[in-house]
Amino acid sequence: MTASFTRTIRQAGLVLAFAVSFSALSTQSFAFSAEAQQMCTGDAFRLCSSEIPNIPKITACMVKNRANLSTGCRAVMDHDLAQKSSKVASN
Repeated sequence: MTASFTRTIRQAGLVLAFAVSFSALSTQSFAFSAEAQQMCTGDAFRLCSSEIPNIPKITACMVKNRANLSTGCRAVMDHDLAQKSSKVASN
């Protein structure tokens, strides 16, 4: 296998792992929306790549790095977290 092919396979695997991580539930039972997956994938790779595919660690890293998130990612994460908080409060 060539180095280019290996790199491509590795990147595809990381993207898949990240997508699965964001779509699954974290230890806090927080499921990221499809919009958050789309808006935050680049940020997760940029800020939290060392945590992939550990879902709780990715979540914690993204929250910790909130100030460094892109505007779109921060907006959807805030929206998703607010929805989660309101569901917990109403139960």
